[in-house]
Amino acid sequence: MVSRREFVDTLIELLRKAETELGEDVLELIRDAEKREEGTAKLILQSILKNVELAKENSIPMCQDTGIPIIFLDVGRDAELKFDIYEASREAVSRATKLIPLRPNAVHPLTRENSGDNTGLNVPIVHCRIVEGDEVTIAVMPKGAGSENVSKQMMLLPGDSERVVDFIVDVVREAGGKPCPPVFVGVGIGGTFDESTILAKRALLRDVRKMNRFEKEILNRINMLGIGPMGLGGKTTALSVLVEIAHCHTASLPLAVNVQCWANRRAFAVL
Repeated sequence: MVSRREFVDTLIELLRKAETELGEDVLELIRDAEKREEGTAKLILQSILKNVELAKENSIPMCQDTGIPIIFLDVGRDAELKFDIYEASREAVSRATKLIPLRPNAVHPLTRENSGDNTGLNVPIVHCRIVEGDEVTIAVMPKGAGSENVSKQMMLLPGDSERVVDFIVDVVREAGGKPCPPVFVGVGIGGTFDESTILAKRALLRDVRKMNRFEKEILNRINMLGIGPMGLGGKTTALSVLVEIAHCHTASLPLAVNVQCWANRRAFAVL
């Protein structure tokens, strides 16, 4: 049985880890890009790597925008959970805000009143799926506003499949240097209006080094844009493109692009 205390403590630790450390898959691609780049682009990537090193050494957030906490849960149908997952997640985020610490980023969308602890109406954002087994798999993704603000969703028509790649590339082109490139690009194709956006965000949880041919083709097109690190030019505008697909209605073709900055922050645990 998973206790509430174990769940809360694990979430706090995952948030700390996500904010202060990058996964080895993400670091590997940044290091590879630094080796390829020259001039200003190379210096920027070296600064990013130094920043990540200092954040881990000092256990402090690697970016002043510590993001909105997003939590993905895969709950086994045989797992024993005798507590409210959402309320426990709120407690963990509130405590993590003070302990790590995190910048209070959660505001009411209209009044802009800040809750003070990264919780509020429907925040933290929790995506929960029921799966087979008796385990609870947790993934956290703090999502900053710079990259989230340039993300887009579009409802294409069934005959528009040839526009999919163009739309993805255009999203990155229009974003320019705003999302702090080099970026990671999560793509959701299919499902419904809402499901496509969740697919795009879930895609960013994958090992960013493992791309199929389709994803690599999109990545190559994006890097031909020449936007480069921080929008100042270079060979590396994106580090990875990750696509998730779901069957959709015969009359629609949902498409979502979730842009992530170079700090593709996430952490994982299994209870």
